[in-house]
Amino acid sequence: MTETLVPLDEALDRYDPVMGLEVHVELNTATKMFCGCSTTFGAPPNTQVCPVCLALPGALPVVNEKAVESAIRIGLALNCEIAELSRFARKNYFYPDMPKNFQTSQYDEPIAFDGYLDVEVDGETYRIEVERAHMEEDTGKATHVGGSTGRIHGADHSLIDYNRAGIPLIEIVTRTIEVPGDKAAAVARAYVSTLRDLVGGLGVSDVRMDQGSLRADVNLSLKPKGSDVLGTRSETKNVNSFRSVERAVKFEISRHAGILDAGGSVLQETRHFHEDTGTTSSGREKSDADDYRYFPEPDLAPVAPSREWVEELRTTLPEPPAARRARLQADWGFSDLDMRDTVGAGALELVVATIEAGTTPQAAKKWWLGELARRANETGVDLDALPITPQVVAQIQGLIDAGRVNDKLARQVFDGVLAGEGTPDEVVAGRGLEVVSDEGALGAAVDQAIADNPDVAQKIRDGKVAAAGALIGAVMKQMRGQADAARVRELVLEKLG
Repeated sequence: MTETLVPLDEALDRYDPVMGLEVHVELNTATKMFCGCSTTFGAPPNTQVCPVCLALPGALPVVNEKAVESAIRIGLALNCEIAELSRFARKNYFYPDMPKNFQTSQYDEPIAFDGYLDVEVDGETYRIEVERAHMEEDTGKATHVGGSTGRIHGADHSLIDYNRAGIPLIEIVTRTIEVPGDKAAAVARAYVSTLRDLVGGLGVSDVRMDQGSLRADVNLSLKPKGSDVLGTRSETKNVNSFRSVERAVKFEISRHAGILDAGGSVLQETRHFHEDTGTTSSGREKSDADDYRYFPEPDLAPVAPSREWVEELRTTLPEPPAARRARLQADWGFSDLDMRDTVGAGALELVVATIEAGTTPQAAKKWWLGELARRANETGVDLDALPITPQVVAQIQGLIDAGRVNDKLARQVFDGVLAGEGTPDEVVAGRGLEVVSDEGALGAAVDQAIADNPDVAQKIRDGKVAAAGALIGAVMKQMRGQADAARVRELVLEKLG
């Protein structure tokens, strides 16, 4: 059935969005949550499994202490209370990616609760309340073969890889988020972005959204303007980029509004997000907690971290995000607007890494917020999904600093790197982009420009030095942008006295 979408601004005229975000973070422990199997990404299917994570009869789980430590540090960084006693539970459901037919998770006794995270959007700070951060195990990965969409519907058969089943996972659940409707999508994006930076700074996860190490579920409902009655929510599952989080919120607002305007009822269900179209499609009807038949896990003792250990872990936390941003802004000499744009573009950590690789703050900002932001927008991906690293950006800036290329040629170097043509040096050599500094070649080009533009040359002889720009431009055009502009200017002025 084709759904009617209401334009976003019209939907927001009549309805207020209400959100809830659930972010799943895979921890970077060497072994799984309840067994000794490796967690290395990309191993051949079903080679990192054992009787425990395959749930064979008689196999008993043991809690990974490092995962508990990471969970506590995440909770502390989110300003949460750390439970003196937390308990694992069995979350029962049948799905082939969970070999036990239940997931070992935490239900009513999580390791961390009652926290918050402040995020900034357009210069305004929004406090997102965190209800809980609890430990659980990840599921396996299902690959549906034979269909046109990669989904189970229409597939000929499905393949299951249990390597990921049992990897330590922290699920961070917000309380209800109500912000001005026109800010909702941006706030959702900023929350996930800020959370990723926070968790990445703790060193407990590689937070690779492209590999599923961090993924978000977007819960959304609408309520009529002025009403306090919450609508029925949908849950868009496993959204794996900042841009997609923002797009999922916007699409669901438009979709819900279309249903409500037509007098229909929104179905409480999970939804799939489609990166290519920015749309969602129905998954399955959403279960409530009662449907999972939670009960305490009989094979695991409660987790009871001592207060001394918790306080010791508190001392290992990195600088709070807001304080760090303020320090970096002062160190870099950025204006408030510069910093706001950097954070808003999701470029803060990219700029940090580029500066650490040897560039100036202004150069790092110029490339990430200019040329590279434009390319990311054109290809519909987040900045950090571009096939280029901060270290490579620093190398390209280094070529400029060394006088080997200019800004215009550097853009062609970016073209080559992004096209997979090799390192910056290899692209410069392969495309012949090196700036020409040969005095003979430059002198000949200047002589030709003077001969071709006698009126301009006479103005310079008469003392109108600003006119030199026209001759410099002619030389640059003649030499395909590969001349040293500063040296060309010197030669023009020398020759015209």
